[in-house]
Amino acid sequence: MSKHIVATVNEIPVGGRKLVEIEGRSIGVFNLGGEFFALKSRCPHQGGPLCEGKVGSLVEADVPGAYTLSRPGEMLRCPWHSWEFDIRTGQSWWHPARMRVAQYPVTVEDGAALESAGWQKGPYVAETFRVEVNQQYLLVEINP
Repeated sequence: MSKHIVATVNEIPVGGRKLVEIEGRSIGVFNLGGEFFALKSRCPHQGGPLCEGKVGSLVEADVPGAYTLSRPGEMLRCPWHSWEFDIRTGQSWWHPARMRVAQYPVTVEDGAALESAGWQKGPYVAETFRVEVNQQYLLVEINP
């Protein structure tokens, strides 16, 4: 498994998202009430750019015309054909028995801790200046 820094915690506000490219994969990172979730931005239905879709609530109805809204901001709708997926689990609400979108673990780690954990710098060196890091970063894990 490899971890990739994709953003600082402050870059993705509550209810927001950031699209990133990691190892050739387009991935959407979402902030749901301070919890972060990452989904592959490829709809399993027909390959649409899933994470560019609208985010909304779960709509449920026991009988036609009597619906309720719950879980605001937790459902992602594909912009191509409106298939819906749970951002927390990647589970499809269109065809739950067969459709699921790839989900990646997201952790929040302190910038100073990353440096002390041995994150390696690249081989090229430019003119540098001292900078203090006092933020937390979001990391997405990808299985090779």
